[in-house]
Formats: sequence, structure tokens, C-alpha cells
Amino acid sequence: MILASLQAAEWLPGSSIPSEMELAARYLVSQGTVRKAIDELAAENLLVRRQGKGTYVATHQGDDWQYRFLRLEPDSGEKFHLVNRFLAFVPLESAAPIAHLLKLKAGDPVIQIDRIQSFNGKAIVFEEIWLSASRFKGLTLEKLNAWSGPMYAFYESLYGIHMVRAEEQIKAINADQALAKYLDLPLGHALLLVDRVAFTYGNKPVEVRRARYDTSQQHYVNKLN
Repeated sequence: MILASLQAAEWLPGSSIPSEMELAARYLVSQGTVRKAIDELAAENLLVRRQGKGTYVATHQGDDWQYRFLRLEPDSGEKFHLVNRFLAFVPLESAAPIAHLLKLKAGDPVIQIDRIQSFNGKAIVFEEIWLSASRFKGLTLEKLNAWSGPMYAFYESLYGIHMVRAEEQIKAINADQALAKYLDLPLGHALLLVDRVAFTYGNKPVEVRRARYDTSQQHYVNKLN
């Protein structure tokens, strides 16, 4: 019930949802049932409870959520603020593996985006990102470089697409010549390769991402419950 309203964009990211009493009357269920549903959606990070203020739709705009999907943290303990530099924006026909992950047909139009992210003036991440061209109409390299925040906040602000979960595969690699150049590292330097598929509501894939992390002064964090 509540999830269906989120999927239909009835309540936008960052906005408050009706009270438990109002939702119970709307859906003809008890307040206890509504409270349980909200608790479950909050546990999945789709809703956020704010003491004394109500319940809000999760958003990637807030400082505490901007890097929720980034598991890289500085060894120094400093607060992370990554600076983006978008290198390439290439429309192309999707190869079969990318099409499969995005639930497209092979050959459907996609966009490949290359990006470097820096921390304290040092490049630490090189990424290739693939998006469905039909979902991101009007997107350009200029629009990307005009945006200073995280990509998921960009999707949310300009396209109304809220990312809710991601699946990752991680392995160790060594920098080839291109990666060594992008990240200003010696050839063969150890890197962390992270392949990700990110989803919006309804388990719909939105983005395929291949990231290479320089973990010389950063580490990857995975919290297990």
C-alpha cells in the first residue's frame, strides 16, 4: 500500500508522508498495521522517521544520505567530500551484458559516462557508468559537469528517479596503463574493482557501474548485521 504510493511518486523524495492515522483511514486498516509497514520501509531505508517531525521519504539530497551507497572511507577518518570530473559522455548501442543487467534488448540505446572522483586533490576513483538513453533523455556532459553532488542526487533532482538499493561484486585488480594514467598511479598498482547494478522502486535496474578504487589511503566498509 505505502510502497505502491512511493513507486507511483505520490510522495517525492524528501517530502513527508501522511500521519499514521490518515494512512490507516485511507487504506482501511489499523494504525498498528500502518506502523508496522512504516517500520519495515524505514528498515529498508525507503522512509526516514524524524523524532517529533513525522516520517519522510528518503532522499539522496541530505548530507547524511549523500554517500549512503558509497562504502569507501578515508583511513584518516576525515569527512568524505568527493569532487567529480566527467570525462566522457558517449551514446552507443548496448552490448548484451549491459543490456541484460539493465533489462534492455541488446542494441538498445544506452549512454556510457566516464568519471573521475577526487578527494583532497587526489584522484581516487575511476568509473564507467551505463544508463538507458530512453530513461535519461536530454542528459549531456555539460549538465553532468554542472552538478557538484553525488550521482544519485542528480538522478533524483533532474529525473525524479530515487535509487533504493544496489548489488555489488568486488575483486582486487592491478592498474593497467589507462587506469594508471587516470589515477596518477604506477603501472600495476593494486586497485579495488567494484561492479554495481543499482535499482529504483519495483526492483527496476537503472544504472550499471564499474568503479576502480585506489585504496592506498582509503578502505572499503561493509557493515554486517
